[in-house]
Amino acid sequence: MNLQLALDRLTREECFHILDETASTIDWIEVGTGVIKEYGMAVVREIKDRYPDKTLVADMKTCDAGKHEAAQAFRAGADMTTVMAFSADQTIVDTLKVAEETGGRIMIDLLGVTDPGRIEELTGLGVDLVSLHFGKDMQQTGDMKKEDLFSLVKEHPDLEVAIAGGINADSLPGILKEGLDTIIVGSAITKQSNTKKAAESLKGAMNDYENHHQYSQR
Repeated sequence: MNLQLALDRLTREECFHILDETASTIDWIEVGTGVIKEYGMAVVREIKDRYPDKTLVADMKTCDAGKHEAAQAFRAGADMTTVMAFSADQTIVDTLKVAEETGGRIMIDLLGVTDPGRIEELTGLGVDLVSLHFGKDMQQTGDMKKEDLFSLVKEHPDLEVAIAGGINADSLPGILKEGLDTIIVGSAITKQSNTKKAAESLKGAMNDYENHHQYSQR
């Protein structure tokens, strides 16, 4: 089970300071959409140069021009880039093709998806990695519950599944029971006074769970 650190709503300097503190603990580094919009692909290159052994996720949230944006991300050193599930099928197919050609991967962001039928369509296109996304604004309005997100992938045990959205030490135990593959954490690490300790605590809880429980079948 991977711990993915989401770097968002941060300055470039804050990103590198947090990574220096947490790199020994986290598995995947996510360069958040806001950071990419602020600093461009240069910050993706810089992070990959400094942490070449980490899996690097560029959270591009691509929804059009898939071929171009996927190539952009992979050229900058990303191992993975994100594409929105509501994108046209052709956009998704194009990004998957670029990923196959470059040795990268595509993570499909399910933000806003409520119909399990869309998951069927995505797997039919060749998608094998998705992210359940309890969005920032969604967290405030309570329009959708995490249980609703989990139900989207219940019938797809072969899908690799990540989850993001306000995950912290309090909510983590319930999420671990769902048997997901990657836990994406942002402010529960990045906004803490001791980011190193926060990352170690969350990863420790994940390791403890894995050591004492078998994953439930989704």
